[in-house]
Formats: sequence, structure tokens, C-alpha cells
Amino acid sequence: MRRLLLGLTALSLSISAWALNVSDLSNQEAAGGLKDALIQGASAAVGKLGVTDGFFGNPKVKIPLPESLQKAEKAMRMFGMGKQADELVLRMNRAAEAAVPEAKTLLIDSVKKMSLQDAKGILTGGDDAATQYFKKTTSAQLTEKFLPIVTKATEDVSLAKQYNKFAKSGAKLGLIKDDQANLEQYVTQKALDGLYLMMAEEEKAIRKDPVSAGTSLIKKVFGALGQ
Repeated sequence: MRRLLLGLTALSLSISAWALNVSDLSNQEAAGGLKDALIQGASAAVGKLGVTDGFFGNPKVKIPLPESLQKAEKAMRMFGMGKQADELVLRMNRAAEAAVPEAKTLLIDSVKKMSLQDAKGILTGGDDAATQYFKKTTSAQLTEKFLPIVTKATEDVSLAKQYNKFAKSGAKLGLIKDDQANLEQYVTQKALDGLYLMMAEEEKAIRKDPVSAGTSLIKKVFGALGQ
């Protein structure tokens, strides 16, 4: 009986040590745990997407033909242009896969520059609060990084050249959406959308199960949020 009581007491003390709330955490602990989690989540997202078939083999983020081409795709296949359409889809996704690794340094730099106010907002925000922070702080820079890579990957695809030629005119007439008037910009935006989507999934997973997230500080900080 004595051993049982001692065991229960130890267990109770152990649970109490983890039964924190956000107000019990120091600013240093909160910021440190959050930054660990963000770097881990960003690295995981980049790692999943920045490989062969990271986009092309993932239905959640696979980049389709622009809507205007999708409407013409059936006719293209009827006239023997199906191979060209398939090549363009593959090239667009390969371009995104090649561009995404460039994001890692910028994402980590964004974490390092995070203010205490930003950290508090993310910790007490919704499931994708960190992802929204990344969108706000990295979208413009990532667009600049991605665009040249995407352009190089698609520049020798004849259908891409034809699309840009006609899409520009179509956009002026209101027949094609502005965000689809240039194929390279379209792919760049889709690559960013896919990256942030995967980062949001990583963030949600860490918030839901901090115990499996890795470091003790992440467990402590995100465990406190669940109290």
C-alpha cells in the first residue's frame, strides 16, 4: 500500500508540473518553444514539397492547368495536343518542386526576427495563426525567389509560350483572370499556396499533439495552451 501511495504521489506531482497555462510560462520559454515549433514545421513542409513528386504526386497541392486551358483541354486532346498539356502540367509542378527549397532560409529568418507581440498572437491565435504570420512576412520575398526558377523551368515549353501570348490579350478583354494572365506568375502563386497549406497542416498537427512534436520546450509551451 505504501508503494502504491508513493507511486500515486509521484504521478500527481508529475502531472502538476505539466499542468501549466500560458500565464505560467516566461516570455523566453513561450518564444523559444514557439520558434522551435515554427522552424520544425516549416522545415517539414519544405522537405515534403521540395522533392520529386512533392507537388505532382500530392493531390492536395498538385498544380493544375489554368482554368482557361482546362476549358480547352478536351479539345486539345481531340486534336492530338494531349501530350503537350500533360508536359505542361508536369513542368509546372517540377518548377514548384525546384523552387520550394529556396523558402527554407527565408522562413527561418522570419522566425528569428519575430517580435514578442507576434509570438503571443500566434500562441493564442487559431490553428493556422503561425501560417498567417509567415504569409504576411515572407510572401513578397518568396515570390521574388520562386519566379526566376519557375520561369527557367517552363521557358522551353511551347505551350507555355503560346498560353502567355494569348492569355495576355484575354486578360485585357476580361476573358481570363488577371492572376492567370502569365503562366510563370500563376505557377509561382500556386507553389506558395501549396507551401503555406502544408505549413498549416504541420502547425495544426503540433498544436493537436505537442507530445509527438519533439523538443521538451515545444511540449511545455503547446501543452500549456491546451489547459
